[in-house]
Formats: sequence, C-alpha cells, structure tokens
Amino acid sequence: MPQVEARRHVLGAQVDFSSIGGGMEQVDVLVVGGGPGGLACASHLAQRGVRVILAERKPAIGPKVCAGGITWHGLIKLVPENLIERAFPEQLICSDRQRLVIAEKNPIIATVSRDKLGQWMAEQAQNAGVRIRTDTRLVGWSGHEAVLETKGRGQSSLKFRYLVGADGSNSRVRQMLSVPRTLVGLGLNAMIPGSKPAMEWHLRPGLFGSGYAWIFPHKEFCSVGAYADHRSLAAAALKRQFLTWCATQHLELDPAIIRAGLVNYDYRGVRFDDAFLVGDAAGLASGLTGEGIYPALVSGQAVAKMILDPLYRAPELARLIRRHAQHCRVLRLAGRFPRLSGLLMETLLVLLRLGVIDFHQLEMAD
Repeated sequence: MPQVEARRHVLGAQVDFSSIGGGMEQVDVLVVGGGPGGLACASHLAQRGVRVILAERKPAIGPKVCAGGITWHGLIKLVPENLIERAFPEQLICSDRQRLVIAEKNPIIATVSRDKLGQWMAEQAQNAGVRIRTDTRLVGWSGHEAVLETKGRGQSSLKFRYLVGADGSNSRVRQMLSVPRTLVGLGLNAMIPGSKPAMEWHLRPGLFGSGYAWIFPHKEFCSVGAYADHRSLAAAALKRQFLTWCATQHLELDPAIIRAGLVNYDYRGVRFDDAFLVGDAAGLASGLTGEGIYPALVSGQAVAKMILDPLYRAPELARLIRRHAQHCRVLRLAGRFPRLSGLLMETLLVLLRLGVIDFHQLEMAD
C-alpha cells in the first residue's frame, strides 16, 4: 500500500487506483513502441518512480529505416560521443544549377547508428526501471485494460492508467483512436559499404518534386536515399527516380537492399483523454525533410511531463508544433505550384547563400 500511495503522489490527483484491482498485472503507464519517443517518455517517467511497461513489436530495440542524421541544435550535444559515427561542420547542397557549401564552427549534422542509439536508450530506460517487452504487440484495449500478445507466449491482459502510442507512422494506437492520417511522406534508404568525405543534399525537383536525395556518410557505410511526399510520387515511381539519381552519382546500388519507410506528418494532437501519441505516431515528423528523431524525443519527454503534472503546459511541444507548421506551409506551397518547384529550389539556395535563410530553419529544433 505505501508504494501505491507514493505513485499517487508522483502522478498527481487525477490517478484513481481504486479502479485497478484483482489479480491482473497493473502498471501506471503502458508505452507502445520502442523508438526514441517511446523510450524517452518511458525513461522520464520511470526516473520519477512511475511504473512503466514498454511493448515493442519487433524482436529487438533499434532497427528502423533511417538515414541516422542528428543536428547540433537538436541531439548531437545530448548523445554520448561514442555513438557519433561521423560529424560534419559542412553541408553540400546541390540543385540542378547550383552547388552550395554551408560551413559552421560546430558540426551541423552528425550520423549515428539507429540500432546503437536504440540500444543505448533502451539500456538507460531499463536502468531507470522500465520493463521492456520485445516481440510484443498491442492487440487492443478497452477502458484501462489492454491485451498484449508476445510471440511464443500468447496473450495477456494488463491494467494501466495512461497509454502512450509511440509506435511509428503506422501507429496501431492512432488507428484504434480513430485519428485520421492522410499526410504522409515516403523515404527510401540503403546502407552501402564504404564512406565519403562530405554530407550531401540533392534537390532535384524533376526527380523528387519537393523532396530530395541524400548521401549521409557513417563510419563504415554510407546512407543513400531519397524522400518525397506520397501525394507527388508513389513508392514505385520514387524508387525508379532514386535509382536514376544513383546512376548519375556513380553509386552502385543493388535494388534489393533498398528499404522503405513512411513518415507521418499529419499532426492532430497528442492527448486523447488518457491516451497520448508521440513522435511519428502523432504526426510530428517534418513533412518537408522527413526528420523524426528529434520530434520523437521532444514529444516523448513532453508527454511524460504532462502525465506527471496535468497542468503542465509543455512549451517545448508548442515550439515544436510551430516549427512543424512552418514546414507544412512550405510543403503546401510547393505542392500547390508543382511546376515552380525548380524555381523554388533555386531560390532557396540563393537565399541560403546570401544568409537570408539560415540552414537551421530547415531543422525541427529551434
């Protein structure tokens, strides 16, 4: 009983443990999804004495289709140095007519392994007291009772007070909350052996519309990929265009190693009664660039603070939502005038060259 009283104090007056009884397993917060957003949320809560179970449908924490780029204003300073694979104080941006090098004193973007980042965050979460269940999916829930299914062990029921959906762009939690999702980007990524000296962004509207292709060097591999809004390019068309671009860059790429991932940027809120959405599940990734790690971490921690304190106003989340809206406005403009995409791209580079626009305005971090 003293433990229950302590948790009531930690979580605030809204928590009613009288409704949680019987022999069924009980938890304060159930987090669905073991990406950066779910792990950040779970860790923040557990560090403050909250009982948390995190369910991840994959057999291991970490793997995801991702270029692995993190920014100086976003995460570089928050990640252990041993996780940084390469750091780049210069960025090469190419369009049909221009080549622009942006240079700063500090690294603008660094690359990390999503596998290693996930494993490090999972270790931090477990050290804080989070119970992580891999190979476990959410079957459904009613009221404050969830049904989980673990591979090889079957189904089990769990009582919770709050539910956090951090399960990515195809979020089952979002689907079960009947929150629509119509604004989606598509990213293609391949990890090829070897490395390159520069981090490159290629704006080719004839191939990718308002999207782009990239070369992000890691320690022993390079992430090469392309991103576009699904309304302008279907998956098959994007793959063809990507392979065409690879040929122009003299990149030998086996099409079989290309992996695809959706980017949900259809933001419609984070709180739905006692359920929350964070990161890609909430639609907080950038529709313009596809950046998702930083929004996931910020929203995951903000939701944890909102659970702990129902009166918390989450200013960091408000700033993130404003930047997200800015990216959406640019994307809408490009989509409204697709024939002017080339002119918009060239104008963007000129404004970057003149310093009228700061490169960091293309990031999700402030």
